[in-house]
Amino acid sequence: MRSTLTPESRLADLESMSNEHGLDVLVIGGGVTGAGVALDAVTRGLRTGIVEAQDWASGTSSRSSKLVHGGLRYLQMLDFHLVHEALTERDLLITELAPHLVEPVSFLYPLENRVWERAYVGAGVALYDTLASVNGRRRRALPIHRHLSRTAMSKHFPDLRHDAAIGAIRYWDASVDDARLVLTLVRTAASYGALTANRTQVVSLTHSSVGAVTGAVVQDLETGTRYTIKARHVINATGVWTEETESLAQSDGGLQVLASKGIHVVVPREAIRGDVGLILQTEKSVLFVIPWSRYWIIGTTDTPYDFDPTHPVATRADIDYLLDHANSVLAKPLTRDDVVGTWAGLRPLLQPGTKDGTSSAKVSREHTVASPAPGMTVVAGGKLTTYRVMAKDAVDFALGARASALPSITDRIPLWGAEGLKAVKRQGPALSARYGWTRATFDHLTHRYGSGLSQLLDAVSAQEDLARPLEHAPAYLRAEIHFAATHEQVMHLEDVMMHRTRLVYEVPNGGLAAAPEIAAIVAAVQGWDDDRVEREIASYRSRVEADAAAAREPSDQEAIAARASAPDISPMAALGGSEANDH
Repeated sequence: MRSTLTPESRLADLESMSNEHGLDVLVIGGGVTGAGVALDAVTRGLRTGIVEAQDWASGTSSRSSKLVHGGLRYLQMLDFHLVHEALTERDLLITELAPHLVEPVSFLYPLENRVWERAYVGAGVALYDTLASVNGRRRRALPIHRHLSRTAMSKHFPDLRHDAAIGAIRYWDASVDDARLVLTLVRTAASYGALTANRTQVVSLTHSSVGAVTGAVVQDLETGTRYTIKARHVINATGVWTEETESLAQSDGGLQVLASKGIHVVVPREAIRGDVGLILQTEKSVLFVIPWSRYWIIGTTDTPYDFDPTHPVATRADIDYLLDHANSVLAKPLTRDDVVGTWAGLRPLLQPGTKDGTSSAKVSREHTVASPAPGMTVVAGGKLTTYRVMAKDAVDFALGARASALPSITDRIPLWGAEGLKAVKRQGPALSARYGWTRATFDHLTHRYGSGLSQLLDAVSAQEDLARPLEHAPAYLRAEIHFAATHEQVMHLEDVMMHRTRLVYEVPNGGLAAAPEIAAIVAAVQGWDDDRVEREIASYRSRVEADAAAAREPSDQEAIAARASAPDISPMAALGGSEANDH
């Protein structure tokens, strides 16, 4: 079984998806839910394919708060089942499925009142810990919460303003590189036989004489070639694009989804003194100050979004909102000059009920699966933490009575890089001494690749210069770029800058200084000529500059107009058209 994804494997998989055998399951959407559906389906023994119109995780699933958590706010709604479900999934990821990707992180919940608030919040966090403990495992995945005095709180977070709190409660959740999780899910699914193709858009659905969905016509956005894929079940996992994809089913049924925009800003680690995160209540949402590697993530906002969902951007007003609320508790105020990067994502908010003529099963307060037409299943809502449950529910719903004979087993399928992780970590001192890596570099590598680090080392053995850091982005090795080009279905420079690494917002100016070296490494692997390299760099530069221009605008409408100055490197195709196979 393979887990090497390349431009060549992508074309081969498109050919295989569209052959006379067809698929048992075609998944539309390459975010965390779609990738989870593909893994769930293929590990049940179903012939599975997954397509994504842009790059893997290019939508909401690379623009989250990067937290794996139970959701403290749901306890206020007394939704104990939902919190327990999310905490169970959190701990499963930490301990078994993805211990390399999902890491513990602790937060302070500052308290302003010495008596009632400490009792009220303390009881809520204690219940949170109790729900995490009721998971059938012999030991807890994370420590239990602790009450801290003002002095102890200050030791953990010196830059929390002295008059901002009389103490705090310290509790634990987890963090994850969201785009990395999606890519790892896709690679794991491919290792079990799933067929995968990014930059491939569904432009229409095929139907039987009685109106049942029988497959899809997809367009390779790199070549313009169209393929007709036969499938017994089509599962729509397209998030904020749910209703647009549903409309292809030639039915009035389906789910209703609205978009809400959330933005985050990145500031250097040295801008704030602290070794734990903060969680604060605001009038509109929850504000997190999250320690992450060499920087802090501050977010998020929660505002209605009625525009094209393709390129949401942070506005000047969004950024000022986050900085103002963070500065309300920070001893040393942050300014716009401290902001290294930003990102904006859209939450797919599931609306109550379904459209007329829809069969559905509301399996959670957070997500629903439905069928707008025979042969098509839609899953929407939910959150990153519970992707596996959403995927299981979607495949169960699609299979109907067959699901009992082919139950989900993804709670026992470690993701790529998880098996053998402890053994690889023990090799850290020897490998670091051999290649001149710091402890931080080795930890960075195992966090991203786990035991799959051995595959990077194979390339380094053949080409020793790959062990060196990038000149203008030294947190990453040249080997990581080489690996992305040889194993992770990179089609464009922006795929590396935005989703295989986080350079688009980790370093100033979107990492443009590192772009020539990165493009040269990809070019050497994939055979790009000088003209192609120049086009890729120019396209990425245009995108970075357009995002920066948007961040200077005061409103969504003005920011979107500024962002539109950068053309897409793989523009989306018009929906509809012939169901014939053009290939």
